[in-house]
Amino acid sequence: MKYEIKYPEAFPVVQFYLQRGEKIKAESDAMIAMSATVDVEGKMEGGILGGLARKFLSGESMFFQELHATRGNGEVLIGHQLPGGILDLELDGSYGLTIQKDGFLASTEGIQVETKVQNLAQGIFGGEGFFVLNARGRGTVFVSSYGVIHPINLEDGEEYIIDNGHLVAWPDYMNYKIEKASSGWISSITSGEALVCRFRGPGIVLIQTRNPDSFASWIRSMVPPR
Repeated sequence: MKYEIKYPEAFPVVQFYLQRGEKIKAESDAMIAMSATVDVEGKMEGGILGGLARKFLSGESMFFQELHATRGNGEVLIGHQLPGGILDLELDGSYGLTIQKDGFLASTEGIQVETKVQNLAQGIFGGEGFFVLNARGRGTVFVSSYGVIHPINLEDGEEYIIDNGHLVAWPDYMNYKIEKASSGWISSITSGEALVCRFRGPGIVLIQTRNPDSFASWIRSMVPPR
């Protein structure tokens, strides 16, 4: 399938060039524009239970958009709600991709997206809750971020500490643990970091250069109390 990520330096969009019969899956409300030869439908991957899990457990929409070139070749333009990057990732079926809340944008055929349960410590302290998204299969996954997407490539045994609010996606074979940012709780809290994620390689962790929760807190601080 042919596609192009346009305007990557500012507010990117993905333009797909579909042959007749080709289709893509996208997050709800991701479609910006499309050819008249393309149909869009709401689909619940994994049935009702899968849709409910995405809605009430991971905070995503119950439905995906399925954009299908049914009446001939066509183009589709999609984007995401935050000012930030879009990155395409190829999956060969040998592993899955864990994606933070709101990080999944779209995928080609052959990719299944489901809700994944994290362990207790990661769920309570990781900032993403007990449930994240997991994309598996063979095809291309498009992830989106708030700010630019920055890859951190870890060698075997190499460790890296990442603020949990900046995570976007990582291979599901990677392990990480939650820990205090500093040696003591008071220092961790007063530093403004509190809890962080320690990843161990090998693998590539994708992070976003801005934290949407921090931005939301700043917006709330600017709104005068009623």
